[in-house]
Amino acid sequence: MRHYKEHLIPSGTTIRESLKVLDKLASDAISFVVDKDDKLIGSLTDGDVRRGLIRGAELEQAVDEIIQSDPKYLRKGDHDIEKVIKYRDKNYRIIPILDKNDHVVNVINFGYLKSYLPIDVVIMAGGKGTRLRPLTEDTPKPLLQVGEKPILEHNIDRLTLFGMDDYWISVNYLGEQIEEHFGNGKGKNLHIQYIWENEPLGTIGSVSKIDNFIHNHVLVTNSDILTNLDYEDFFLRFLEEKADFAVVTIPYKVDVPYAVLETSNGHVMSFKEKPTYTYYSNGGIYLMKKEITEQIPKNSFYDTTDLMEDLISEGKKVLSYPLSGYWLDIGKHEDFEKAQKDIHTIKF
Repeated sequence: MRHYKEHLIPSGTTIRESLKVLDKLASDAISFVVDKDDKLIGSLTDGDVRRGLIRGAELEQAVDEIIQSDPKYLRKGDHDIEKVIKYRDKNYRIIPILDKNDHVVNVINFGYLKSYLPIDVVIMAGGKGTRLRPLTEDTPKPLLQVGEKPILEHNIDRLTLFGMDDYWISVNYLGEQIEEHFGNGKGKNLHIQYIWENEPLGTIGSVSKIDNFIHNHVLVTNSDILTNLDYEDFFLRFLEEKADFAVVTIPYKVDVPYAVLETSNGHVMSFKEKPTYTYYSNGGIYLMKKEITEQIPKNSFYDTTDLMEDLISEGKKVLSYPLSGYWLDIGKHEDFEKAQKDIHTIKF
């Protein structure tokens, strides 16, 4: 994927020079003309240049004279997923992302991305990975290689595929290695910050340290999960159900090899012949309204299950989202070995 700045050209650039930029962009040939502070002025395509030359423009003229002055765009931290879907369905493939002052802060390309979700992401990556020793004696579990890259990088790449680009990674054990590996994310058009958990705060307690979320929804995920979850469908279901909190759940079927009787006071009321029961377990991926994070106690040990219990007792809507795709919690050696085999066949 290109760095977004490859699509930007400064105001005053000649038409000749702008053509060189468009030629370099090849199939992604659209440029966005900006002022000295990267504030959007307009857009430029090959067609705009062609129409300008037909009207008598010359190659040494400033490109500003032939640009489109009202290009489609999305607003960082304030965009509607329905608008994203509308642009994508109408084949607006390359869209600039503007901050509140109209500065271009990113350019998304639906030739590479599946969506552009207005969600902040918190990744819990502070565990010691005790069950995976000796592999984790000198390497934090999130950096263990699965196939050609670390577990955590698989997660970030999947989330990025759905357009999430604002990350907080909660670290503790060997966390400096994680910070060194991913840095601030700029190389991938991402914004990554780190939360240092100086003492154990449970599975969601460190989220209380964040006070600068950008969007109205927050996704919290464990770092040691390998999945091909459709994050857009998860988000749309969350919105449709008007949920306050949602958890990805993993279906487990239990086949009973005998007839199961239902009894009351010693009397058989009914029975099922060799029934199959489906149960749902916690998948370690959560989506919530931003205001829900304010209920997490500051600097206290607090698990996600504690938060769910509190929300249910308050009458909040806690949604189960059964996963139909692939999911693996890489917690034990046998899970790690399975991941090494599965990574070559998972459909991402």
